[in-house]
Amino acid sequence: MTSDATDTTDTTVTDEALRSLRGTADPRLRDLLTVLIRHLHAFARETRLTREEWERAIGFLTATGQACTDTRQEFILLSDVLGLSMLVEEINGHQAPGATESTVLGPFHMTESPARELGANIDLVGDGEPCVVSGRVLSQDGTPLPGATVDVWQADRHGFYDVQRPDVQPPGNGRGLFTADAQGHFRFRTCVPSPYPIPTDGPVGELLAATGRHPYRPAHIHFIASAAGHTPLTTHIFVAGSDYLDSDAVFAVKDSLVRDFAETDDPVLAREWGVAGPFRHAHVDLVLERS
Repeated sequence: MTSDATDTTDTTVTDEALRSLRGTADPRLRDLLTVLIRHLHAFARETRLTREEWERAIGFLTATGQACTDTRQEFILLSDVLGLSMLVEEINGHQAPGATESTVLGPFHMTESPARELGANIDLVGDGEPCVVSGRVLSQDGTPLPGATVDVWQADRHGFYDVQRPDVQPPGNGRGLFTADAQGHFRFRTCVPSPYPIPTDGPVGELLAATGRHPYRPAHIHFIASAAGHTPLTTHIFVAGSDYLDSDAVFAVKDSLVRDFAETDDPVLAREWGVAGPFRHAHVDLVLERS
C-alpha cells in the first residue's frame, strides 16, 4: 500500500514551502515570499536555530506588535535600529543630480501636522532656545515650486515628541504643515532641537540593551516636502556639532543634511521673523526630483 504523504526532512521542507506558493496570483508577492523563505530557512540552517531561540524570537515579535498603538510604532522602530529602514531608503533613492538626499521617516510621524501660516511658531511650550528655520522648495533644475507643502515635526528641547508626553505638550507641539509662497519660500519658528533617546521601554529597548548599543539620535528636524509633478521627499536636517552624529541609533545621518544653526542678533531679522534676539537660524533648500 502506498502513501501520498510527503516525507519531510530538513533538506526537503524548503522546496515544499516554495512549491506551496505556486498558486500565488500576484507575481511580486510570490517573488517576495520565495526569497524570504529561502533566506529564513538558510538562516535557521546556518545558525542551527534551537526551539528555545525560535520561541524567544516569536515572543519578541509578538511583544513588538503588542507595543504598537495609535501614537507608537514599535515595528518601525525595530526596522530603524536594525538598519532596514535606511537600507530601503537607499535602495529606493534613485536620486536625480542635485536633489536633496532622503532619510528615514522615523516612528513619530503618527499624527497629522496642523496647517500653519508661514512664519508661525511650532514650539507651543516656548521653553526652548528660539530658532528660525527658513528655506525654499525647488525642482531639481532650481525652479521654485510655489504652493509646495512642507510637513515638519521635531522633538522638544527635552527630546520628546508631543505624542510621548501628552500631559506636558499640547497636541501638535513641534509639528506644522506649511505652504510655500509664490517663490517657493517657507519659514517657521521653533526651538533648537536636542539629541534624544528613542523609546527604550519596549522590546526594541531590550534589544539595544542586550547588544550593548546606545539609543540616542543626534538633534534633528524632520521634513516631508511635496509638490505636483515631483516625488515627495522625506528627509531631516541635523544640527551641526550635535552629539551622536557619528553613531545615530537608526543610521540615518548623511553629511549633506547637516546644517549650522548659527546664532544671530540681527535686530532687522528678529523683527521680520517675530523673534527676540539673539536667536538661532538654519536654512535648508528642499530640492525635489521630478516624477
